[in-house]
Amino acid sequence: MKSIVPLSLVLLGAALALVLKPLIWLHPPVAPGLWPVYDAAFRAAKYVDLTHTITPQIPVWEGFGPPTFSPAVAGRDIPGFVRKGERFTYEKHGFEAIRYALSTDQLGTQLDPPAHWAPEYPAIDELPATYAIRPLVVIDISAQVKTDYGYALQVSDIARFEQRYGRIPSGSVVFVRSDWSKDWPDPALATRKPFPGVSLAALKFLHLERKILFHGHEPLDTDATPTLEGESWLMHHGYAQAEGVANLDKLPPVGALVAIGFPKLGGGTGGYARYIAICPPDWKYGVSSSQIAEAPLPRSDKPLVFDATQGMRVRK
Repeated sequence: MKSIVPLSLVLLGAALALVLKPLIWLHPPVAPGLWPVYDAAFRAAKYVDLTHTITPQIPVWEGFGPPTFSPAVAGRDIPGFVRKGERFTYEKHGFEAIRYALSTDQLGTQLDPPAHWAPEYPAIDELPATYAIRPLVVIDISAQVKTDYGYALQVSDIARFEQRYGRIPSGSVVFVRSDWSKDWPDPALATRKPFPGVSLAALKFLHLERKILFHGHEPLDTDATPTLEGESWLMHHGYAQAEGVANLDKLPPVGALVAIGFPKLGGGTGGYARYIAICPPDWKYGVSSSQIAEAPLPRSDKPLVFDATQGMRVRK
């Protein structure tokens, strides 16, 4: 037997819909989950890239040697499309690709997992996903480095920093600014000694007293001691570290976040990392999403072509 809805209820429902429709428009449903956090904190934030570009000319420890780039070629015949050994081209195949011969996983801006020195600890693919975003602290020792190029961060520097900016939060990332990276990509940087570093005492204080996630520095090594004592201590106690970070002079000492990206290379003892600082909207450096073209990305009037002299694709 069919139920019959009284006409009065139908009319009442229609009336309520007309009344509530503008209210729903004025007060839309609350966005789910963390979307409101993005709208409130990240949409207008300023983003600063802290990452060097990997090229064949960057500074690399002489024991590894430089990377090389070359146009990718087919690894086997695909009838009617490409022959083994043939270079892919836009004209014939519709795309091009690059072959990267990376001499080491210790190139450019890095995230060193403890397995770099200690195989009993996690490799790069075993680092937890919780590394993705953290509070960022920047301690500046560039003034000390100007008078002593081999200066290393001391516990006293951390104490002065905290007197001015407050206690370093647990779980944060601490980057040490020395301005060493201002000479990047001069290959001579890889052999310049001494260089600015981080003392073992400072590392122990940051990890054991302040419980930070990891620290980072601009040079390609933690310290200039003969045994690399700081890096050895970190790795053999299960701590990661960032190396080769850039643009620390464009960051506030406190108040920013850092987004951390790295490849998930199986058993990797190092990682080509991408660090992005997320700064408050009123910060003087960086760019917000509303200031640039993101999707679609901008078209260039200079196409990418492989330059044999530079050993990489460049815009010409």
